Amino acid sequence: MEEELHVLAVDDNLIDRKLVERILKISSCKVTTAENGLRALEYLGLGVSQQTESLTTNSVLKVNLIITDYCMPGMTGFELLKIVKESSNLKEVPVVILSSENIPTRINKCLASGAQMFMQKPLKLSDVEKLKGHVLNCRS
Repeated sequence: MEEELHVLAVDDNLIDRKLVERILKISSCKVTTAENGLRALEYLGLGVSQQTESLTTNSVLKVNLIITDYCMPGMTGFELLKIVKESSNLKEVPVVILSSENIPTRINKCLASGAQMFMQKPLKLSDVEKLKGHVLNCRS
């Protein structure tokens, strides 16, 4: 039996977040959502409060994939990507960036900084199936 994929979906737009969550659940993924990059970091155990105290592993989510919007207030998806890739515990977790804008320099910057993929919004079921295959292949 294959392990269920646990995805952290990060988007400041409620409708986009719900759409991503629904598509992932249809694809039998376990989904945790966050409305911004700072909240995502808290879930991942990289929040400001967690850096000062000893890490309690039970409050840290074990995720297999992070899907984040690029353009969010406070912290962009790119900034979230950089923090995840700099973390010794999380650098192996694939990060996928979503954006409604197709800007080649932005796409290249994200891929060069360690993003697994850069996908155009809205996310489609076929995108998730492709992603799942990609993520599962990387883990085996």
